[in-house]
Amino acid sequence: MKATGLKLKTLLATAVTAACLATTSAHALTLKLATDSGTKGSPAGNALEKWGKLIEEKSGGDIEARVYYQNELGGQQEVFDLHVAGDVDVMLNWPMTSYDKRIGVIYTPYMTMSWDEALNAYSPGGWVNNMLGGIYQDIGLKFFGPWPEGFNGVGSRGKYALNIADADGLKVRTMTVFPAPQTMQALGYQTAAIDWGEVYTALQTGVVDGEAGNVIYWDYEYFRDSLDYYVQTKHFFMTGVLSMNLDSWESMSEEQQKVVSEAAIEIMNDQFKAAKEQDEYYIAKAQEAGMEYFEPSEEQIREFAKAAREQVWPLMEEEIGSEIMETIRSNATPL
Repeated sequence: MKATGLKLKTLLATAVTAACLATTSAHALTLKLATDSGTKGSPAGNALEKWGKLIEEKSGGDIEARVYYQNELGGQQEVFDLHVAGDVDVMLNWPMTSYDKRIGVIYTPYMTMSWDEALNAYSPGGWVNNMLGGIYQDIGLKFFGPWPEGFNGVGSRGKYALNIADADGLKVRTMTVFPAPQTMQALGYQTAAIDWGEVYTALQTGVVDGEAGNVIYWDYEYFRDSLDYYVQTKHFFMTGVLSMNLDSWESMSEEQQKVVSEAAIEIMNDQFKAAKEQDEYYIAKAQEAGMEYFEPSEEQIREFAKAAREQVWPLMEEEIGSEIMETIRSNATPL
């Protein structure tokens, strides 16, 4: 009888525990996390997945994270729309300027020209970081910080350009955000603004001769069979952004906010340490795969930078205002 009683108590205890877990699970806050660029297993995908796991672990099961990778919820603009609307709570995004042209500050050409300058500018407390926080809040998003990748360049086939004159006749894909097309036009290229999800087809069908929106990882990972060359023109310092819908943020308890914020900081700090090494790794991988890699000389970079600043910065001033441009001019790398 004692054995039967013990077994009954054990069964009851197990049932109570299961009921408690079910109740906890039923009342757990569910957050949808998404990235507009990066499949599962990519650096961006891994960062998003880790962010979700950290949120669940740090909350002790109080928050459930559902992770969505590139194209699972739509293209870049569609997912950013969902984020602003609150249908995607948390994002690692490459900012779209459709809601506020001032977000284009992140795509200011030749704002910084070395890794040290860029990381200092984008780090918490840095002058670019401070500007972005206020802009994001104005469109209803909580800005946690940047997720830096490095300096971008131009991947192309058949021909490459190390100066403005040689870019004549090369048509390249640019991001659909201002001032990406204008920047590449200043560097001598013909341009086509194409959504990220359509770039492969555009290269395969000959709509464009190259891709001019990314660090080398993306061109190596997705287009290495289509591209012969990569020139690191350094026209943008590429960075994703870690953010959260402001309504979703404000609906959480202080403890839940702390969990999400601390997890974001950990992801951001990881990437600040890894970004340069990661970029160098994929430069080597691209060369091993047969892509020719070129790093323009300091003189050639200055030619690009001077043309972009002279032609694009006045256009940016019209779009984002003289106050922001004055901050950029005061802090940008001197030429």
